[in-house]
Amino acid sequence: MEDRHTARDGRKHLSYPQLDCETYGGRVSSGEDRKLWPRPLAQKWTVVLFWGTCLLYCARMAMPICSVSMAASFHWSKIDSGLVLGGFFWGYCFTQILGGHISDKVGGERVLFISAASWSLITAVTPLLAHLGSHTLALMTLARFLMGLTQGVFFPSLASLCSQRVLEGERGFLMSTMNSGANLGALTAGGMGSLMLEEYGWESLFYSIGALAGLWALVVWLCLLKGVEVPPRPKNPKDPQWSLSRWLSLVKKPPVWAMIFAHMCLSSSSVTLLSWLPTYFKESFPHASGWVYNVVPWAVAIPSALAGGYFSDVLIRQGYGVSLVRKIMQFFAMGVSSMFIILLSGDVSFPSAVTFISAAIGLSSLSSGGVTVNVQDLTPSCAGALYGFMNMMGAFMGLVFVSLSGFLIEVTLSWATVFSLVSLVNVSGLAVFTRFGAARRLALQAS
Repeated sequence: MEDRHTARDGRKHLSYPQLDCETYGGRVSSGEDRKLWPRPLAQKWTVVLFWGTCLLYCARMAMPICSVSMAASFHWSKIDSGLVLGGFFWGYCFTQILGGHISDKVGGERVLFISAASWSLITAVTPLLAHLGSHTLALMTLARFLMGLTQGVFFPSLASLCSQRVLEGERGFLMSTMNSGANLGALTAGGMGSLMLEEYGWESLFYSIGALAGLWALVVWLCLLKGVEVPPRPKNPKDPQWSLSRWLSLVKKPPVWAMIFAHMCLSSSSVTLLSWLPTYFKESFPHASGWVYNVVPWAVAIPSALAGGYFSDVLIRQGYGVSLVRKIMQFFAMGVSSMFIILLSGDVSFPSAVTFISAAIGLSSLSSGGVTVNVQDLTPSCAGALYGFMNMMGAFMGLVFVSLSGFLIEVTLSWATVFSLVSLVNVSGLAVFTRFGAARRLALQAS
């Protein structure tokens, strides 16, 4: 149980006792003064963060799902739709490093809460902005930019929490659980969208998701944060003081830039599919049931992500090298999944298209046991900030590819170019990570 005591100001201070690493299947180096979540509290946060990630992706998916209806209502071209969808990633780039750095210093719990409260409000007011005046395209691009700005801190903060509060042997499962929440969010948004678009209009999806996300933030505040002072990461005199030159020295190390490049490739291919798949199915199979392609791929990805994280942790606890395990997971996430993506370039039936994309998305979720958690292997003392940097680079590359995909579809009138490009990017990232990736902790000595 947590050790709580009340200070003079009436606030409850929460002390996280060190856990027996042998009992819980992980290791903590003797030089790290880290405060881990006790098991009951870790279970609470895992459940809460699972649902938070679910709602985060519901909010993120709302615009791609509604983009076809909105494009028809506001007379957008494919280039206009690509501009609106890409606006998210401009904002997403700006707050990645900042969110991770703040979480590394003060703890990520409150950073996540503030983020959720902000993007839930933006989601709820998006329909109001759309009908505010004649500049709908600019307002929707601004709304997506602000959405990216507030959601940008989420995953770097999560990476920081995972590094500070969770044992190495349990990190893969935690991150895979969060990935499953993301897939459930995409599934939920797709299911809700398919039903609500026809019955109540596209605006109803934004209102519903915004209200649910606001409720989640309220529950987090009342049940986990109100009156509790979450301790920041304890300062370790052996930790180096970070500067620009030290950051540059860090990212020049082959395992670090290989990890960053692989994450950039995976992120850009994932967000391209996430943004354009509803449009692909709507145009290629206009008479197909929307709930099938909006729900089935993400339903497959949920157990796949959980299985990937579970088996990666099991392999590590059985003595397999961490680096080998990360590369195996990444091979399936980027290599095998690309085989199914490239099959979409041909003339396929609707059942085949759903099967191929479900397999590709399910396999890509295995990255939760690969490059996604690799940052905590290499640099646990600055995992949040470094994850923020690599996520920023991934978001920027995603921005370029989402906009480029819209242009290619408009010019070539074919989806084959986009799927071929996504496959090529995935294979390139896998090749670099397989050759230069590692999982040993880097020696970062203070100057």
